Amino acid sequence: MNVPLVLTQFLDRAVALYGDKEAIITDSRKFTYSQLNERVNRISRGLRDLGVQKGDRVAYLAPNSMEMLEGFYGVFQVGAIMVPLNIRLKPDDYCFILNHSESKILFVDQELYHLILPVKDKLETVEKIIVHYKENDTAETGYDNWLEEHSAEPFDREELDEHDVCSLLYTSGTTGNPKGVMLTHRNNYIHALSTMHHLRVSDEDTLLHVLPMFHVNGWGSPFYYTANGATQVCLRKTTPETIFHALENHGVTVMHMAPTVLNALLQYYEQNIPSIEQKVRVVIAGSAPPPAFVTRVEKELGWEFLQVYGMTESSPLSTVSSVRSHLKKLPMKEQYKMKAKAGVPMIGCEVKVVNDMGEEVGHNGRQIGEVVTRSNGVMKGYWKNEEATMEAIRGGWLHTGDMATVDEYGNIDIVDRKKDVIISGGENISSIEVEGVLYEHPAVLEAAVIAVPHEKWGETPHAFVVLHENAKVSEKDMIAFSREKLAHFKAITGVTFVDELPKTASGKIQKVHLRNDYWEATGKTGRFVN
Repeated sequence: MNVPLVLTQFLDRAVALYGDKEAIITDSRKFTYSQLNERVNRISRGLRDLGVQKGDRVAYLAPNSMEMLEGFYGVFQVGAIMVPLNIRLKPDDYCFILNHSESKILFVDQELYHLILPVKDKLETVEKIIVHYKENDTAETGYDNWLEEHSAEPFDREELDEHDVCSLLYTSGTTGNPKGVMLTHRNNYIHALSTMHHLRVSDEDTLLHVLPMFHVNGWGSPFYYTANGATQVCLRKTTPETIFHALENHGVTVMHMAPTVLNALLQYYEQNIPSIEQKVRVVIAGSAPPPAFVTRVEKELGWEFLQVYGMTESSPLSTVSSVRSHLKKLPMKEQYKMKAKAGVPMIGCEVKVVNDMGEEVGHNGRQIGEVVTRSNGVMKGYWKNEEATMEAIRGGWLHTGDMATVDEYGNIDIVDRKKDVIISGGENISSIEVEGVLYEHPAVLEAAVIAVPHEKWGETPHAFVVLHENAKVSEKDMIAFSREKLAHFKAITGVTFVDELPKTASGKIQKVHLRNDYWEATGKTGRFVN
């Protein structure tokens, strides 16, 4: 008899093999896998008592906490669907998502409850709000008391099929409303099996949750680290100081994060030089980092750098950048460049780069095409949005909207999102390539490059730059620096110095806000309406 691939099996394995092992470390508490399982059973009983049935949606608005992590398994045991909410949205966004998903129960952290309060009366399907760390003056049910009211004994689970939807993740749209990505137990299960191999996850690992758990690469990781009996550290707030504190005090061996967070860690390390004795792997997802980042991480910090690529719609990871054994004879400079690329397909994923005719581009590092993928991780579709599903998945392939080249070794290199490619005088310019050069300037802390209007060329690259503290450099100097390093048509034509760049909750720079604000200030809409 075939055993369905459902995510509850991962916690079962951890309890059976690692029941007495330290499983979760929080700011002030520690739990074994057996204790975690008992809390999960209490959640499931509580949800069933509230009338939650198979297929119902249960939403969570919380930071990286024990309560957030245990919620996944508690929700899955009753056959319900988890709806993790981005903690950086506005009240109206939560109103739309909760109503669109028809969520029945909402768990919310006290620190974030003020974001729900303004729209509470507009929630059409939410029957109960339960608050983590509830304060006395909050007129809702407190999580801890609610949990204690229910038994920790083994729970009679709902029967699940591996094709049942387990999570509904709303992608942040830049125009219109966000779309709900339906991922199944099978999507996440097979993705976990592949990812744990490529990231070399084992029971000797201690994972620090840096990426927020509502972010797909953040919440996907609890599945494969749990399955392997790894210890997981949950911090409600992550700063360079708290991250290094966790590395020193909890023996953290692996972290997933965005390049901007890694950049902040490098700056902190420069100023404080903390002593980290254990081997550390950093898994970087998001915009392609400059090769200089890879060099600094591996040489200065002594950590292993792993670049991965994916998107919510593919569960999420599809490629990994580890250097294959037969290529380790290449000069280290070339290896660092290779590590900064999206890399090669993970086991179980087919990934290719195609032109507008659907033909694969040459493996020459020059021809640009769109990344498409198909795997067991590709979503079931968008919730209540068949039209968008058909647009994204065509001919069995998920069209990512990411533009890339492929080098002679078969490594995929993301050059830009479709909407971020700069077209100047008919030439395509990768904003990521230009940013990589700007990061080589010693005064530059962060950089983002967008297209801005130009009378002669249509549009040209413009940089938004955050400088290191006390650093000074002029716009003229920055332009000259880019012209020295790049073909002149790729060089920036202007610089805006800013104190900070807009970012998503996972630390990814939001160029769309920079672009829209700039073009609006010029009185033009540009090519980009999103």
